[in-house]
Amino acid sequence: MPPRVGALLAIAFWGVSFVATRAAVAEISPATVVFARSGLGSLLLLGILAVRREPILPPRESAGMLALMGFVGVAFHGVLQAVALRLTTAVDAGWLVALVPVWSAILAAILLRERLGPRKVAGLAMGFAGAALVVTRGNLGAALALPSTRGDLLLLASTLNWAVYTVLGHGTIRRLGPTRATAGAMLLGWLMLVPVFVASAGWSELARLSATGWSAVLFLGVACSGLGYLLWYGALERIEATRVSALLYLEPLVTLAAAVLMLGERVGLATAVGGLVVMGGVALVQAG
Repeated sequence: MPPRVGALLAIAFWGVSFVATRAAVAEISPATVVFARSGLGSLLLLGILAVRREPILPPRESAGMLALMGFVGVAFHGVLQAVALRLTTAVDAGWLVALVPVWSAILAAILLRERLGPRKVAGLAMGFAGAALVVTRGNLGAALALPSTRGDLLLLASTLNWAVYTVLGHGTIRRLGPTRATAGAMLLGWLMLVPVFVASAGWSELARLSATGWSAVLFLGVACSGLGYLLWYGALERIEATRVSALLYLEPLVTLAAAVLMLGERVGLATAVGGLVVMGGVALVQAG
């Protein structure tokens, strides 16, 4: 498969993931959704490592970092987003998740001492102004309105959390390779959710899932947590990172189309304008 096609397919999976998560959490708890999703993703990635005859178990010196990655990027992140999607729309999720590069630029400035030039500062301001429009739907006085605003604020927190995960995992992914590092982190994140799954008798929730619910969970585990990572990192190995990363601008548009077509969600003018402002801000940060 051509690398650009693989990257576009990964973005399509991730764009639809918010719609699938929203469908799944309408039937079962967020923790059970993430448990099933990360379990399926782990099985797929570990199976691929076995077929490739690559080591399945990570080296001992990487276990601590992989466990931290598993908590931050799999268990905590997955549950945070799933809870948020019980309270807000998939459309909002797609727009707000575009803020990840903005948080990454801030973290790089703080941790790596990278310089924030005027263009980046302007992009940061635009990004957060657009996020404010999305969260409040143009009514800034409704900043603490519930339940929709609470869900959007949780989504904002998840974008910061994912940027932290990206910084945490950068060195480990380079050292172990993307498939091995992602498989290890996902497996350890899944293991952290086992006590929650057992305590809440999550198997009883899975037993009452409808065909739609199972389709959503299988899509999240196999396509988003498994194949999406493989396709994305495969493209990064063959194409310049900046060219591949630029394709991420399409993800909110995929989510928008999927949410309207599959869930019948409406897109308000303030939300659309705010989302476009977010993407404009991210473009400035990337160009700066």
